[in-house]
Amino acid sequence: MYAVITAGGRQERVVEGQRVEVDLLSAAEGDEVTFRAVLLVDGDTVLATPAQLKGAEVTATVVGLAKGPKINGFTYKRRTNQRRRYGHRQKYSVVEITSIPGAGGKSSKSSKG
Repeated sequence: MYAVITAGGRQERVVEGQRVEVDLLSAAEGDEVTFRAVLLVDGDTVLATPAQLKGAEVTATVVGLAKGPKINGFTYKRRTNQRRRYGHRQKYSVVEITSIPGAGGKSSKSSKG
């Protein structure tokens, strides 16, 4: 069973127990966050329409922070002594997926047993 969630303008394919880097969230470490599901696949059952996915939210726990690669930039215009150096390093929140709702709208943890 897996789900496709929307997180920070991107879509991620996630399974339960997976750790995912998403754009920086305002939640603190240890907080529980929810993501909107765009697609749910449970064996042969595929939920994709808004009516089927109504109320389907994937829950996750914030595990920590991570940093992306350093990006160095340099711009210049010739013959004008105009140059500029800049750098950027994106920050991400690392979240661990705790539950994905099943086909009936219930969490997959509660349907296991």
